Amino acid sequence: MLATTRLNDDRWAAATRRALYVLSDDTVRRWSWSQIDHGRLDPETGQLEVRLVTSATFTLPLLDSATSRPFAVTFRERVQSSVVHATQVQVPGSGTVQVALRRDEDGALFTQVIGDGRVDLTDARVTAVLDEAEARVREAAGLTD
Repeated sequence: MLATTRLNDDRWAAATRRALYVLSDDTVRRWSWSQIDHGRLDPETGQLEVRLVTSATFTLPLLDSATSRPFAVTFRERVQSSVVHATQVQVPGSGTVQVALRRDEDGALFTQVIGDGRVDLTDARVTAVLDEAEARVREAAGLTD
């Protein structure tokens, strides 16, 4: 366990080396760090909004900023440590997407395309742009196919 914090709804959040956990009396939810795109801490409300790579979001209502700060810092560090290299690319008809080389919880490297759900993978122009971006990301990390 790297950091824990109590949430203001009587749940707990825990950051481990491999994953984020949210625990209540009867459930445990788990997300590996590579499933999380980013988090945004609202300093006024003390809520940590978590965005998954699927574009789904959820909020962790931190109890108070003083006791939750180590958790928020650890959260940020763990998400960042799962990203080896990333680049933003313009995709025809879909705007900007991120192509990232990430580390899974066992240390294996994989590529990930993070968009807003409008990326048309049946469009040959889109797949060509994504394939080229993926190759650049892998090459920048010293990986070749």
